[in-house]
Amino acid sequence: MHDIRAIRENPAAFDAALARRGLPPASPEILALDADRRAKIAAAETATADQNRASKDVGAAKARGDDAEFERLRALVAEKKAEIARLTAEADTQDAALRDMLMRIPNLPLADVPTGKDEDDNVELRRWGTPRAFDFKPLEHFEIAGVKPGMDFETAAKLSGARFVVLRGAVIRVHRALAQFMLDTHVAEHGLTETWTPVLVKEDAMYGTNQLPKFAEDSYQTTNGWWLVPTSEVTLTNTVAGDILDENQLPIRMTAHTQCFRSEAGSAGKDTTGMLRQHQFEKVEMVSITTPDTSGAEHDRMTRCAENILEKLGLPYRTIVLCTGDMGFGAQKTHDLEVWLPGQNRYREISSVSVCGDFQARRMNARFRPAGGGKPEFVHTLNGSGLAVGRCLIAVLENGQQADGSVDLPAVLHPYLGGKTRIAADGSLQ
Repeated sequence: MHDIRAIRENPAAFDAALARRGLPPASPEILALDADRRAKIAAAETATADQNRASKDVGAAKARGDDAEFERLRALVAEKKAEIARLTAEADTQDAALRDMLMRIPNLPLADVPTGKDEDDNVELRRWGTPRAFDFKPLEHFEIAGVKPGMDFETAAKLSGARFVVLRGAVIRVHRALAQFMLDTHVAEHGLTETWTPVLVKEDAMYGTNQLPKFAEDSYQTTNGWWLVPTSEVTLTNTVAGDILDENQLPIRMTAHTQCFRSEAGSAGKDTTGMLRQHQFEKVEMVSITTPDTSGAEHDRMTRCAENILEKLGLPYRTIVLCTGDMGFGAQKTHDLEVWLPGQNRYREISSVSVCGDFQARRMNARFRPAGGGKPEFVHTLNGSGLAVGRCLIAVLENGQQADGSVDLPAVLHPYLGGKTRIAADGSLQ
């Protein structure tokens, strides 16, 4: 969340940054609540001093036999005690309201993020690969003959409803191979530490990575208060919650392959066919914890890690920087990777890599001790998909499809498939 001291010192800059996101000024309401809260705290401190003085004088009045003064002072002590309790309770209520208000305001964009309203204002940085020229009309993944036996939406709907899928046979083997390939590459080539984490977390963890309080409807909560993670960003980032790290421990670079769960609130009518947008899916996530002066370079490094996966798979993609109006709530800056899907004849998002600055660290109270001494500072956090496994499966299937309904698979996956190289038109792995 935001530093209230920074807002006090430069409210105009805070509101100007929000305006770049298309949001109205927030500093007047924030500062009014903050001023009232601070006034109550000051009044409670004054009342406490009055109570302490009166308490000392009570004994003196009794010792000299001044019953009238004794009773007055005793009543004053009781009055101040009640006043302190009232002011403290009011200040606590306002403190909670201020915290909630600050938690519902998105991160401020970095200066080099393009200003814009929506995805039409995003800026392309680069492209890799040339979309394949087909001598037949390419199909979407769920229409390919060799894929149909292994991608069952009807059974999934019977079990769970819309936006679920049952994968079988060759298709799930390729899906599993993709996840293993991603993990192995991130660990062996990119220097990330493989981590296994729970998919059920406490509410504090969801607050720490800004899923709560504003986006509760986007996730699932169990009856005993746990939340199903929308991504392992939640667990990986929160591993340092409440910690004070030494600077020499940074950067911390982690990767995890987990199930992810999203309600897809607000996505009615979008991507209703196929498995592009699901309630339950798998992702290989990347998370880095860094110092403030290295987070920018780390953002570029993480983007290259995700790009490298696509390049090894031979999948054409483009990298874009999101404009202020399309950027996620917790991000200061985001690079999106969009992979070419010939069945849709367009690029579709397969990874978002974001630098969050100290936005999440303040929520988690995650800090580090500078090597040169001084007070602990907040760490910077970054997260990115490395990649979304289901969407990568879609891209592999669509880009590798053949006219007879078979699918040629990327060479880097062959060792993970026991030397098999293709999905035949009958759905078998060959």
